Amino acid sequence: MTKANEILKNNQLIEGLIDLMTEANEAIMEVYEKPTPEIGIKDDKTPVTQADLAANKVLIYGLKNLFPDIPTVSEEDSDSLYIPKTNNVFWLIDPLDGTKEFIKKNDEFTCNLALVENNVSTLGFVSVPVKGLIYYGGKLHGSKLVSQNKKISEIKYKKNSGICRVVASKSHLNKETTEFINQIEGKVELIQAGSSLKFIKIAEGLADIYPRLAPTSEWDTAAAHAILEGAGGNVLQLNGEDIIYGKEDILNPFFIAKGIEK
Repeated sequence: MTKANEILKNNQLIEGLIDLMTEANEAIMEVYEKPTPEIGIKDDKTPVTQADLAANKVLIYGLKNLFPDIPTVSEEDSDSLYIPKTNNVFWLIDPLDGTKEFIKKNDEFTCNLALVENNVSTLGFVSVPVKGLIYYGGKLHGSKLVSQNKKISEIKYKKNSGICRVVASKSHLNKETTEFINQIEGKVELIQAGSSLKFIKIAEGLADIYPRLAPTSEWDTAAAHAILEGAGGNVLQLNGEDIIYGKEDILNPFFIAKGIEK
């Protein structure tokens, strides 16, 4: 039995993870609602806010309590990057995915938590702090949406006949992506979204395909990848091979995420 199976069969653990994501949401929103959040620059020249650090602290502490035997790799802890070399099972987190969207105050940022087992993202949680929503699921388990009042409903990809709805990044619509979109036959509708919400739009049947021909890191994609697979979709490299998690190089290859109507 995989660890994801074990967790999903334990209502107490699922409730604990949902509560943890809710707490991370609250930590993010506390900073977001301030008029001028503090912004720093990390060594890799990317921005970091107090919300990134606050949510990271919540998730690290909470995961350690719930799963003392599973280590955590975090975008906000460079020392944790060695963990996949010695552990086949680990949590992979992006406490605030879409920091640029957070800074712009356009509401399109998420908190991402994924369980990686033997290089595969088997279970993912993605929360949307502004809306108080939490999505979770995995390829073998289906995917669900937890509303603000904790009501749980199933989500599934549904194709919209006659049009291809292409979701793209608000911050990274580059030349290669534009060329890819222009090659799609038939009627195309462009849907813009930030952070891992691009995957979620497909999972909910609000978009069909997400071509990512620009850099991403493993923590950007792992959680929503699992949710999209659970809802009826896949995420493949341009050569058709699976995305691998826990690599020495944290950057993902370019990929195409899409819904698959069954």
